[in-house]
Amino acid sequence: MIGDVMAMVNGWIENFGLLSEAWRVGIVVFALVFGTATVAYIVSHIIGALERKFSQTKNLFDDALLHAARKPVVAFVWLQGVYWAAEVAHKYSEAEIFKANESVLQIGFIFVLVWSVLRLIKEAEGILVSPLKMKEPMDYTTVNAVSKLSRAVVIITAVLIAMQSLGYSISGVLAFGGVGGIAVGFAAKDLLANFFGGFIIHLDRPFKVGDWVRSPDRNIEGTVEHIGWRLTTIRTFDKRPLYVPNATFTTIAVENPSRMSNRRIYETIGIRYADVGQMAAIVDDIKAMLQHHEDIDSDQTLIVNFLAFNASSLDIMVYTFTKTTQWVPFHEIKQDVLLKISDIIEGYGAEVAFPTRTLHLPEGVRLSGSQSDGSADQSGEASSGKSAEKSQNRQTTGDVEDSGDSE
Repeated sequence: MIGDVMAMVNGWIENFGLLSEAWRVGIVVFALVFGTATVAYIVSHIIGALERKFSQTKNLFDDALLHAARKPVVAFVWLQGVYWAAEVAHKYSEAEIFKANESVLQIGFIFVLVWSVLRLIKEAEGILVSPLKMKEPMDYTTVNAVSKLSRAVVIITAVLIAMQSLGYSISGVLAFGGVGGIAVGFAAKDLLANFFGGFIIHLDRPFKVGDWVRSPDRNIEGTVEHIGWRLTTIRTFDKRPLYVPNATFTTIAVENPSRMSNRRIYETIGIRYADVGQMAAIVDDIKAMLQHHEDIDSDQTLIVNFLAFNASSLDIMVYTFTKTTQWVPFHEIKQDVLLKISDIIEGYGAEVAFPTRTLHLPEGVRLSGSQSDGSADQSGEASSGKSAEKSQNRQTTGDVEDSGDSE
């Protein structure tokens, strides 16, 4: 059918005798381009109308298909129209550029097809991870990895088909690629290590975008922003971007605090030795308070016990878990728990201990500030001198003891 149309157009150019041949060719080429523009405009509006119609249905993928195909279809219309115009011009022109019409059409068709598939993959990715479009959106890291892999497969396949269309042997290209791949593998082993490291991250999923991660082996801690095929971008808590090669994660331990089930409160609180009589009641009240606290997970380990006789205090261990794992609410809950423990201790007339020392002096030893002003006899200078000499030679000893009394 296309050949018949082209034959009819060429017959009109040859038989119509009002204008010169150059003018007739120019008019036909202009008409073909103008007709292509008109058809492209109509096709674009038709697909737009279909998009609006199908947007009212519950199926999201028909919308994605139409949206992905709209621009490539318009591009295909332009490609076909320009090809016809170029064929008409080629029949009456010896220009070298027109000899590539067939190749350009084939390459253009492959490009349009690949463009459509890539747009469809992008639309599908957006649907699968959107909480607004899916009741249970899929994990972004997994979908992104599959999307990248699909795009890579489509592009590589398209390049091989295009080379075959241009007259190159695919078997030769693959053989060259195998030999060249060995050389490239030795030259870019770190790059390949990072690539496979990224593949392992996508496969094992120790973390995903948005997780808080840290490594006890390296100075790595922050929120994951992007997982690429070579680098993983982590935003540290002081808002600096940290770029970590993916191969690093295959050799280090990685913690993922974002996947904690609870957060832990672990404190040691000391009371005075003078309050040892209230120890049992204080421990029982603290335990009861934690068991009835609405933000404490009583299903997890909960320990409140008299722990040890410390140097300046009687220590109580408080070990429990909060229901929330969020950083800011956790500290608010911890503050509330500590304040309630303080109120319990004060309610028994006890006090929280702090390091103290008690100084014991022997009888008869006075501090210099405690001497009375009237004890000095100015008339007995010799007697005072002897007393002063004896005071200088006297050695004063004192025992220093640590105790739990807060004095």
